[in-house]
Amino acid sequence: MSILQSILLGALQGLAEFLPISSSGHLAIAQKLFGLEDLPLLFDVFLHLATLCAVVLFFWKKIWKLLCTFARLVFRRPAPEGISEAEEKDSRSYILAVILTTLVTGVIGIAVEKLLPSLSIKFVCAGFIVTAGLLIISAIIAKRQKLQKAEGSEKKAPSKVQALIIGLAQGFGTLPGISRSGSTIAGALSCGVNRQIAGEYSFIASIPAILGAFILEAKDLGEVSSSIGIAPVVVGCITAFAVGYLSLALLMKIIKKGKLEWFACYLIPAGILGLLFL
Repeated sequence: MSILQSILLGALQGLAEFLPISSSGHLAIAQKLFGLEDLPLLFDVFLHLATLCAVVLFFWKKIWKLLCTFARLVFRRPAPEGISEAEEKDSRSYILAVILTTLVTGVIGIAVEKLLPSLSIKFVCAGFIVTAGLLIISAIIAKRQKLQKAEGSEKKAPSKVQALIIGLAQGFGTLPGISRSGSTIAGALSCGVNRQIAGEYSFIASIPAILGAFILEAKDLGEVSSSIGIAPVVVGCITAFAVGYLSLALLMKIIKKGKLEWFACYLIPAGILGLLFL
């Protein structure tokens, strides 16, 4: 793989990981077009780790707050002055929600990997159309629930039931062509989670899932360095991080406006063209 190809794949990962258009699906199509179908899966995981770093940087205040709350919970320490009981309780609920979401996603993700180890490009392209449908349906449900009017009063952590539903949606998003962020945000909106929290939670809940995928594929680390080379991996990751951070900032603005269904205008034609010509 050339440096230029690694830059293009990194940019595609950074763009598609956060915009609800399926990064895994777009990487699969790009690798097919470049003749790189034999790339180790760990290379894709490295690119996901790079965009994960963008998530950590973008939401570092929230993540640090949750880590501090988790440490106090483990060591049974009281909250310091300046943090109300309600805030501490909400942070604990947020942590529990992430754990529940991760458990459900993990079970589904492992099942998908075992039962569907490899899927055709046609399936990936069909997944684009499915993702478009999810975005449109969630937009309709959100409008019917009048979430916009509750935007300033319901910024709370997802409930246990909501966390399980989001976990199912995120697990569904492990299928190639199905956007993880799109399905997760759609699932959150559909079960009544506030728009801003839905976007934030979708990406924070992705952290354990991506780290878990890296651990499972770490056995192929030597294969990546020998078959691809260190330089393309590093350049691809840097590109994915930079483009990913900008894409994440853009998506959060789009989520606040409640316009996720806009991406269906791209996904449906892209899916149809892929089914016809790939």
